[in-house]
Amino acid sequence: MVSMKNLPLSVSDAVALINQSLEYAFPTIVVEGEVASFKVNQGKFVFFDLKDTDSSLGCFMMIFSLRVPLEDGMRIQVVGTPRLTAWGKFSLTVREIKPIGEGTIKRTVELLKIKLDREGLFAVERKRSLPEMPENIAVISSTQAAGYADFIRIIGERWGGAHILVAHVQVQGASASDQIIRAIRYFNQQEQPCDVLAIVRGGGSADDLAIFNDEALVREIASSRIPTIVGVGHETDEYLADYVADVRAATPSHAAQLITPDRNEIIRNCERAIKHALDVTDLRCQDAVDEVRQHLMMSIDRMRDSAKLQNEKIQNQLRTLRAYDPSFVLARGYALVRGNVVVGENIEIERASDIIKAEVKRVTKK
Repeated sequence: MVSMKNLPLSVSDAVALINQSLEYAFPTIVVEGEVASFKVNQGKFVFFDLKDTDSSLGCFMMIFSLRVPLEDGMRIQVVGTPRLTAWGKFSLTVREIKPIGEGTIKRTVELLKIKLDREGLFAVERKRSLPEMPENIAVISSTQAAGYADFIRIIGERWGGAHILVAHVQVQGASASDQIIRAIRYFNQQEQPCDVLAIVRGGGSADDLAIFNDEALVREIASSRIPTIVGVGHETDEYLADYVADVRAATPSHAAQLITPDRNEIIRNCERAIKHALDVTDLRCQDAVDEVRQHLMMSIDRMRDSAKLQNEKIQNQLRTLRAYDPSFVLARGYALVRGNVVVGENIEIERASDIIKAEVKRVTKK
C-alpha cells in the first residue's frame, strides 16, 4: 500500500497545500514592524516590507484598502493573512493598517492633510453655510454616548420642534469609520435630504478618535450633498474630518448651538425691535398704525361673520341629510319593508329596534 504523503505533488498543488495549511493554522495574524521599500504599482497594488532588527516580511495589499498614508520608516501594526505566492515568495496579504507610536501617527496625519489640501478639500470657498432654522436634522453618533445626549438636550432647549433623524453607529474601533460612511451615504440618498448633517462624538483617547482622520471617511464627508457639521472630542482636538466639514464645532454641545438659533434670543430681539419702532414713531406713524390695526380688526370681523354663515350652511345641510337618513326615520316609529309584497311571499320588516320576518297573508289596495 502506498502512502499518500509519499506521492509527488505538482508545484501548484504544493503551493495550494501550503496555503491551505497556513489558512487553517493562521487565518489572521497581527504583526508590528517598520515600513521599508514602500511602493505602489499600476496605481492599485501596494507592496512594502515590514522589518525589525533581525527579520523582514514582505507585505501586499490593494490600494483601496490603504486608509492611511505610508512611507518608509513608519512603525505600524498590520492585520493580514500569510500566503505563499505562485512565484514561491512568502508574503502577508494585509487587510488593515494601524500606525503605532506618536511620531508615526502624527506623520500619517500630516501626509494625508497635505494630500487632501492639494486636492482642495479644505478650501474655504467650497464651504457651505448651515440653514438658520433647520426643520430636519440628521445625526450620526452613538446614541449611548454622553456627547450625543448633550447634543439632543441642547437642541431641545434652544429651539425645539425640529425633526431629528439618528443613525446609531460605533464611534471608535476598527469598523467605526465604515459604519459612519454608510450612515452618510444613507442620509444623502434620501429623496428629501435633511437640512443639515451632524457627526458628533464626545472626548476620548487619541486612538479612539483616530477614525476621524480616516481618508475614506474624510472624503465621504467632503462629498456630502447635505451641509455638514462635525463636533468631535474636546475644544483642543483637531481632526481631518473637522477641516473638510462645512462647519467645525469644538464639541457636540457646540455643534448643537451652531445648528439651532436660540428662541429666547429671537423673542428678545423682536421685543427690542418693536419697542424701538414705537419709540421713534411720530404721530402720523401712530395714526397709520391705528388705521392698519382698525383694518385688521375689520378683516377679522368679516372673517368671523363669514365663518358663522358657513357654519350655519353646514348645519342646515346636516339637518337635511339627517331627514333622509333611514335610521332617523325608523327612530320616529316608521319601518322599512323589504321583499315582494305578494300573498304567500316572505318579507322582512326593519324597525328601529328589531327586524321581523313575516309572511304576506293579505294585500289590500288603497
